[in-house]
Amino acid sequence: MKWIKKIPAIILAAVIAQGIMPAAVSVSAAEVQISENTLSFYNNWKQKYLVKDKYVTDETQYYVYYSEEKYQGGNTSVPVTVSEAHGYGMLITASMAEYDENAKEYFDGMYRFFKAHPSDIGSNLMSWQQCDNGTALIDGADEGSMTGGLCDSATDGDMDIAYSLLMADSIWGSDGEIDYYSEAVAVIDDIMKYDVNHEYWTLTLGDWVSECDKTENYYSATRCSDFIVQYLPVFAEVSGNDDWLKVYDTTYSIINSIVEEYKTGILPDFVIRDSGGKYIPAPANFLESENDGNYYYNSCRVPWRISMDYLINGNKDALAFANAIDDFMMNEVNGDPWEIMAGYTPAGTAIEDYNDLCFIAPLLISAKCGNNTQWHDEIRDVLLDYGNDVYYGDTIKMLCLIVDDGGWIVPTAIKETLTGDVNDDGEFDIADLVIMTNWLIGNGDLPNWKAGDLNNDNRIDVFDYCLMRNKFSAKI
Repeated sequence: MKWIKKIPAIILAAVIAQGIMPAAVSVSAAEVQISENTLSFYNNWKQKYLVKDKYVTDETQYYVYYSEEKYQGGNTSVPVTVSEAHGYGMLITASMAEYDENAKEYFDGMYRFFKAHPSDIGSNLMSWQQCDNGTALIDGADEGSMTGGLCDSATDGDMDIAYSLLMADSIWGSDGEIDYYSEAVAVIDDIMKYDVNHEYWTLTLGDWVSECDKTENYYSATRCSDFIVQYLPVFAEVSGNDDWLKVYDTTYSIINSIVEEYKTGILPDFVIRDSGGKYIPAPANFLESENDGNYYYNSCRVPWRISMDYLINGNKDALAFANAIDDFMMNEVNGDPWEIMAGYTPAGTAIEDYNDLCFIAPLLISAKCGNNTQWHDEIRDVLLDYGNDVYYGDTIKMLCLIVDDGGWIVPTAIKETLTGDVNDDGEFDIADLVIMTNWLIGNGDLPNWKAGDLNNDNRIDVFDYCLMRNKFSAKI
């Protein structure tokens, strides 16, 4: 599995100052091991939510059951899953490949379901909802219709499906029945074509926005729970399209401006672009509810989504976000995660008087970025003690536990990498050593971390630094 780990700055300082070689350095870097608690929860999760499509007989298809209803007959279809849930399921089953001998069967079945339910706009994207009418799972059913209709995609589901296919390529390769890599590229290209605003370089709400007029409010809007920033550099590398880096930069400019303005780390469900070009919380009932401009059942996922970019790529803006929301929440609830409420205004006023698992679980990942291990551990204890919940909370919890255990898979680098060229300028020189040194003590970013993995263990640590130093010495 691909996972970057930093070493404590004090150890690196000793190495640099004293010239200690790797064999003399004691670094705690145990191999990733999914915990028994996570494995147990995974088994419960798949039993409860992973379902085979009973209407398809010529092949095996799986989906994630997200509803609390089942088709009961009559003339009303019932929603049973959405592309968001499907993307989550593909991420989970890929991540658990080392621990579940049936993971590939589940993943491939979910791939086939995804392919069977395309959007009418982006043909490589997934229709956002499937409904049960008693004879089939249909797309585009309007208000309980028994027949399908026009269907479109949702950006987060599209992004998760694309990334999960890259995970699958890293795990199983693409030489078998399914060419995971080529399928991923096709999805990524359609996301860029249909789910990205090419005027402002923002992620849109779904491929349907590509058909909106510029005068419509949805044209320039974005959903903060779609800020899955960790994926964007990967998409750029895989597709060879550097426009993904424009989306990456624009997304962080929105994140940073909201964090700076409100000081809470709270991002609203939806953001719109005002006449002056500033991205601000959407008004009430912009798309879904009166809380569209608040931190609610979309943005509750944001602490997980954005913080991942620090854990995987070391992005300092992601760390600043994580620290901001952690500081706010710890102070707001006096260090008791059970008191995290199900919704806040961007300024930090609670808008509900109850907790909800889907608001607590993502904070496990932002807490993992910081230095307060007690806060992190208390959140994890809440997750493990929370008891039965619904699809949304349970599935977000499942994903966050995988990440917290270190089980997240980062797809293998695609392009040829010049060993040691961590600043990605096409040369290996003293500048790379300086950047590597600064990154390991917590300063700056590594534009090309893979180039710094000289011992090929998919981590960046002091061992790589020493090998890099030796390589540079031999060069001069």
